[in-house]
Amino acid sequence: MVTRLETDRLATVFGGSGFVGRHVVRALARRGYRIRAAVRRPDLAGHLQPMGVVGQVLPVQTNLRYPQSIAPVIEGADTVINAVGILAPTGKQSFDAVHVKGAREVARAARAAGVQRLIHISAIGADRNGAAAYARSKAEAEDAVLAEFPEAVIVRPSIVFGPEDAFFNRFANLATMSPFLPLIGGGRTRFQPVFVGDVAEAVARAAEGRAAAGTIYEFGGPEVMTFRQILDKVKTWTDRDCRYLPMPFWAAKLLALATWPLPNSLRPMTVDQVKMLKVGSVVSAAAEAEGRTLAGLGITAPHSADAIVPDYLERFRPRGQFSHYRG
Repeated sequence: MVTRLETDRLATVFGGSGFVGRHVVRALARRGYRIRAAVRRPDLAGHLQPMGVVGQVLPVQTNLRYPQSIAPVIEGADTVINAVGILAPTGKQSFDAVHVKGAREVARAARAAGVQRLIHISAIGADRNGAAAYARSKAEAEDAVLAEFPEAVIVRPSIVFGPEDAFFNRFANLATMSPFLPLIGGGRTRFQPVFVGDVAEAVARAAEGRAAAGTIYEFGGPEVMTFRQILDKVKTWTDRDCRYLPMPFWAAKLLALATWPLPNSLRPMTVDQVKMLKVGSVVSAAAEAEGRTLAGLGITAPHSADAIVPDYLERFRPRGQFSHYRG
């Protein structure tokens, strides 16, 4: 952490209190940026302020569904980062409203304000013709951002892991409640999980001008794993001896439909997420060849899931956190 501000650089981070956003705020704070964390509930974003010195990080109110709230939090900023994203729609927070229209308004306001750099966080799997609404909305958002701000940098991470993630934590929690884990589609879908800290560091480097303008980057970790291999690791790290329940994709869709009335936090998976699970999430060969990866931004030794995840999944072990100290 910096002990005093040595720069006049100002960055606005939309979604700064979210899973990825908070790590981006930390990475920028370490570089001495002044940061506006643009969030819907600044009263719930107090955890961001200790990431910098007094006055360095300021949570401010905004909502991407209301364009008039966007321009004021961008005014005077050198860099704008859009880390807003949802995994499932809730009420008025739809994929179109948040991912597409919201991203377009951020890019439009950034262009009007003369912002130097715009970084938009998307996802591997973004596809205009994808079966999943999430994937289509991510691709439409990229098109909208580049139409309004052609020099924008687009970042597509694979499954992002970290203490607050909604992937490893979800299946670890399921392992504590059920004797079975769903092996959807035979568990053959491939992923390349990437550490949230590495994603944030790469975004900060892009903010410093180390990324090529108007380019789409793809971020993945050091290991490609199948869905089954991921569940194997979750079982090991949580010391849970769950059996696998083979579940074809059609059965997983039925389960998602049957649990539709439940809150998203309690649903095992949405229909849209089942569709995404068919596709997987791995850095493309083209991105590797063209240097549009973490390595292309100088991050040549990204953290592995084995080095990070066991520590925060320990709380799901039968005897709880710190059980290894008790023998």
